[in-house]
Amino acid sequence: MTPARPTAPASPAAPSVRDLVRLRAERPEAIAEAAARRKRRPLLRTADTASERASPPHPGRLMIIAADHPARGALAVGDRALAMANRFELLQRLCLALSRPGVDGVLASADVLDDLLLLGALEDKVVMGSMNRGGLAGATFELDDRFTGHRPEDLVRHGFDAGKLLLRIDHDDPGSLDTLHAAARTIDAMAAHRLPVFVEPFLCRRVDGRLRNDLGAAAVTTSIAIASGLAGTSAYTWLKVPVTEDPDDMAQVMETSTLPAVLLGGEVGDDLDGAYGKWREALRLPTVRGLVVGRSLLYPVDGDVAGAVDTAVSLL
Repeated sequence: MTPARPTAPASPAAPSVRDLVRLRAERPEAIAEAAARRKRRPLLRTADTASERASPPHPGRLMIIAADHPARGALAVGDRALAMANRFELLQRLCLALSRPGVDGVLASADVLDDLLLLGALEDKVVMGSMNRGGLAGATFELDDRFTGHRPEDLVRHGFDAGKLLLRIDHDDPGSLDTLHAAARTIDAMAAHRLPVFVEPFLCRRVDGRLRNDLGAAAVTTSIAIASGLAGTSAYTWLKVPVTEDPDDMAQVMETSTLPAVLLGGEVGDDLDGAYGKWREALRLPTVRGLVVGRSLLYPVDGDVAGAVDTAVSLL
């Protein structure tokens, strides 16, 4: 019997970013069509699941590029207030980052993922939908962080691979309780669909009217304990955690939970080399399974997106 020939990758619905607006206006159904034919992959590639032709570059690890900041009105990178506002430039940077060897996928809001689907940039990638973007940056209601993004059923319908939710808790802000309750029920719903959900917890407080995340060891430990105990099951829950102010505290902090975790990038300023060092050490811990990094890799100070992404991948 003659073996079947491998199927050639489908051509992208929009060959370039400039075709997106026309396609969105004339054939909005093209997004669902692109999602339906997208080649999927396991969340984690391991040595056991690798094909004979290619073994995963970092088995059991994840390297995800984050681009869900604009949907919360967070457009700044360093001192550039509107760095992420140019969607065409963001998409070009994302496509470049996703094309680099060892990059597993992307975390973004629906509009960005729809664009990437049309551009054909999500083939054989992990696609993570950002779920709660209602806590707009700088708003008085920032901690009443409503689920205005992907719902579990949206992720299922598009054939996406995971969801992510932000969980910020301020003991002095009653809006935190609404977010805590909504997060628990969302984790339940994701588990019912057997979809992984990455929970990004922080204890925070307002300083001069602005929300500040507490990255001290005690605060990060407490936030991990709270996030790990949400919902009726933790079977599909992952944690997305920051490196503590003192990186030496991470080993003890990460003993708070047995849930698998990824490190988030956060604001690193101009010291990307310093961030690489912190990530490298934390990635050696037994529960840490990868990186989810956005602005610092997409908008590095030297402008070399490929170089920044390749260095981050090498840490795995």
